[in-house]
Amino acid sequence: MSYLVLARKYRPRNFTEMVGQEHVVQALTNALTQQRLHHAYLFTGTRGVGKTTVSRILAKSLNCQGPDGTGGITATPCGVCSACTDIDSGRFPDYTELDAASNRGVDEVQSLLEQAVYKPVQGRFKVFMIDEVHMLTNTAFNAMLKTLEEPPEYLKFVLATTDPQKVPVTVLSRCLQFNLRPMAPETVLSHLTQVLAAENVSAEPQALRLLSRAARGSMRDALSLTDQAIAFGSGQLQEAAVRQMLGAVDRSYVFRLIDALAQGDGKTVVETSDTLRLNGLSAASTLEEMSAVLQRMAVFQAVPQMAGAVDADDPEAFETARLAALMPADETQLLYSLCLHGRGELGLAPDEYAALTMVLLRLLAFKPPVDPAEKKTLTRPEAPPGAAEPGPRAAAAGVAPVAPSPSQAQPQDRLTQPVYEQNKALAPVLQAQSATYSIAEPVAQPVVQSPQAPAAAAAMPTAIALPVRGGNGFEQKEPAAPLQHAQSAPEFVAIPVRMAPEPGARLQPHAHSTPVPASARYTPTEEGDVWHGTVQQLVAAEAITALVRELALQSQLVARDGGHWLLRVERESLNQPQARERLRAALEAAGHASQISVELGVVIDSPARRNAAAAAERQRVAEDIVMNDPYVQSLMRDFGAKIVPGSIKPA
Repeated sequence: MSYLVLARKYRPRNFTEMVGQEHVVQALTNALTQQRLHHAYLFTGTRGVGKTTVSRILAKSLNCQGPDGTGGITATPCGVCSACTDIDSGRFPDYTELDAASNRGVDEVQSLLEQAVYKPVQGRFKVFMIDEVHMLTNTAFNAMLKTLEEPPEYLKFVLATTDPQKVPVTVLSRCLQFNLRPMAPETVLSHLTQVLAAENVSAEPQALRLLSRAARGSMRDALSLTDQAIAFGSGQLQEAAVRQMLGAVDRSYVFRLIDALAQGDGKTVVETSDTLRLNGLSAASTLEEMSAVLQRMAVFQAVPQMAGAVDADDPEAFETARLAALMPADETQLLYSLCLHGRGELGLAPDEYAALTMVLLRLLAFKPPVDPAEKKTLTRPEAPPGAAEPGPRAAAAGVAPVAPSPSQAQPQDRLTQPVYEQNKALAPVLQAQSATYSIAEPVAQPVVQSPQAPAAAAAMPTAIALPVRGGNGFEQKEPAAPLQHAQSAPEFVAIPVRMAPEPGARLQPHAHSTPVPASARYTPTEEGDVWHGTVQQLVAAEAITALVRELALQSQLVARDGGHWLLRVERESLNQPQARERLRAALEAAGHASQISVELGVVIDSPARRNAAAAAERQRVAEDIVMNDPYVQSLMRDFGAKIVPGSIKPA
């Protein structure tokens, strides 16, 4: 007796034996039970999910006669009557299967439709099953439209396709459409376990997991691969043999690579890649396995409860959960994207293993080195009012940077002083502005002029001190001098701004004013004045450049304890050991701090935000000048002229 392959031997013969398609089984069962039968059904789905099997079970349900020959339409065919056995064996005269892949012309369809005029010979219904119906020609589709829409009461159409997009909408509208889903690996694993138990074949659980993943949602592919694995392993299914047969990468290599990438260990990454080359394992398969592990890691990171409820029988689940806790979520997403795009680069490189190594090392190129820098506990100053909740404030853009004074150089006084004296003086003005000004428009603060100022200065417009960028970042009239002590203030230029209105007056909105970006909003802090002046001095003297300059501009001075300063940044990519060391050296050379520490957190006052606020204020002033120009207003009023957005630039 010839051997019958597992995919045919264990083909479901009734709806109760079907797995993974409960939504289709439920709909068809209810329709058969209530006798609400449509004349045409369309089953769609990928290969090996049960389209032909469902059509055969449906044909048996329509023609089953029962064990005693008195049965009717039923959702549970008996499987022993002549109709059921003949349909299973493929010799039932009233059940016709047409392969549209090889019979796609109009002549084949017309010869099939010619049988529709004859009543069933043996069964209760004639059933025409057309497999891969999307392969039919347009003429063939048109030939069957009329019969498909109004068939005889004894005729049922069952269509199956793997590509429903190629089926004309005129055919789709005449059918009940059921989409058979790809089966989950867990469903395939459960079914394979039952089949091998019935076959008395010993199998390792990890080997079955490999087969269920390799099936890619197709139960037929899973059973075919199981047949091949049984032959390869001489009647046994062992993980090593199955992995060798499939050419799959041992996930221990994948876990080792991800662990090394999480730790920033480039040496282990290169050594593991060389091991894959020596073992002849596929580079594409490596990236595919890594993508699968990273996807599961991302799920564990998004839903931590799933990581705590992993299957105890799956050793890979525990390792995946461990790596999910080890690698940050953003790096997981980045590595997943690199693996997906890296598979397309393997064919472009002269050596696929070199391409694999480059894809893996790409993450290390963007990953900041891990350096557990020591953090000392510093005495923090009491936060000024409003600084506890960082957010946009109406007067944020108008606070003038104040150069450090000799009295501010005392660390203990600075750390214990609750509110900066200038902020105390401006507090009533800030409160009045917050009640009368629109938050979308920053308001400049007036500068308190010295009593010794000339009387003519009273007629000058109010100005605030703002740094002016030049070719090298800031305007310099003299060549860059050696870096001086912290008390020397950076160079500023006076920019006219509007004075605050009287309390109770309302500010008219400017329809053409550029809204203040989020990066230009900050909450002024006591230490921010000192840090802003210091950073501007370092930048003007070109003592810090590139990444070191960005670290200084984007950071906030949180506290000072003698020669130890504590900074805060929002992005880990700025907190690199080389940048910290260069910034410390520049501060020490300027006589400010001999040691710095950097922490991660919310930044509410940084030199970059202050510079952006100053630039936003200059932009607003420039727009006001243009919009209030009489000639511009006459052009807009008389000729309908409009100002191109973004074309106004401050001088």
